[in-house]
Amino acid sequence: MNPLISVVVPCYNEEGNVEVLYQRLCAVFAKIDDIRFEEGFRADLIVAKSVIVELKSVETMAPVHGKQLLTYLRLMDYRLGLLINFGAPLLKDGIKRIVNDL
Repeated sequence: MNPLISVVVPCYNEEGNVEVLYQRLCAVFAKIDDIRFEEGFRADLIVAKSVIVELKSVETMAPVHGKQLLTYLRLMDYRLGLLINFGAPLLKDGIKRIVNDL
């Protein structure tokens, strides 16, 4: 992965080894019907290689925002995603959990 595109934040585990805690602005490949797209989409944040966080700043969330994140989860075969809208009056009102039932 190009270090100019993705920023990786290291974290030390109990054994003193460096682990990746999260990546941001990740170019993620997608494979559909045996066709590989090197940059299928860009994930805002991927946490612990298991959760996709999609960041928005809009007045109101549209259904397409949740569907977009659900598509990302399905392409990556991840189960959990968080949709965070910084445009909401209160941040807690702008957080939506999206689950891919696989």
